[in-house]
Amino acid sequence: MKLSRFAAFSSALLLGGVLALTGAGQAHATDTAQSLDYVALGDSYSSGVGAGSYDSASGNCLRSTRAYPQLWAAAHSPSSFAFTACAGARTGDVTATQLDPLNSATDLVSVTIGGNDAGFSDVMTTCVLQSEASCLARIATARAYVDSTLPGQLDQVYSAISAKAPAAQVVVLGYPRFYKLGGSCLIGLSEKERAAINGASEYLNAATAKRAADHGYDFADVVPVFTGHEICSGAAWLHSVNWTNIVESYHPNAAGQSGGYLPTLTAHA
Repeated sequence: MKLSRFAAFSSALLLGGVLALTGAGQAHATDTAQSLDYVALGDSYSSGVGAGSYDSASGNCLRSTRAYPQLWAAAHSPSSFAFTACAGARTGDVTATQLDPLNSATDLVSVTIGGNDAGFSDVMTTCVLQSEASCLARIATARAYVDSTLPGQLDQVYSAISAKAPAAQVVVLGYPRFYKLGGSCLIGLSEKERAAINGASEYLNAATAKRAADHGYDFADVVPVFTGHEICSGAAWLHSVNWTNIVESYHPNAAGQSGGYLPTLTAHA
């Protein structure tokens, strides 16, 4: 959040407190929430893949009514809400197809992006279907991509957002760790593979957080709130391999959206 907006918001809070004491500020909190213009960008973690209840009008973007942007908008009643996040989106898709709702009046932007650029889907396919050695090699390739190429791609997205919505607070949300190590899973990937996948997710988050900070954006880490709810935890907020609906594999379920991503955005917005 830019300093001028923060200062204005602080002043509004102070005024609201004074008005409340005098009985004159009854509608202030509602008015503040309803004055927000909110745009939700990003990939499948923002569109809500895995949460079910997909809007048929969103087609292959699979936008869910249970996705955290929808839940945040329902709870806060912003004056406008645009939801352009799309399943499978990469950084180039955000800049090419998702930014139209942004303008100088936009107050809040949320986004998850970068996992598809780094080859998340191919990593998980390799690890599930091939050997441990192949899995670890594919993860190493993904980490190298995060080092060499992803930072520039994230810069392009973040710069494009700033150009179209220069006054907006931008919240960049990360990705959870996928596995509870030493957990309840008795079959499937090895512990070495699970640890490597967790490490790759944290590596991606660290790179994303650095680029977000360099653009003056808030990075919202979802790892703490997902801890205890990873795959193999017994109370997972993430799908493991879903053979009946493969696209939902390794995505947050409805509880992950409402219990993980929603409060994380709320804490930063």
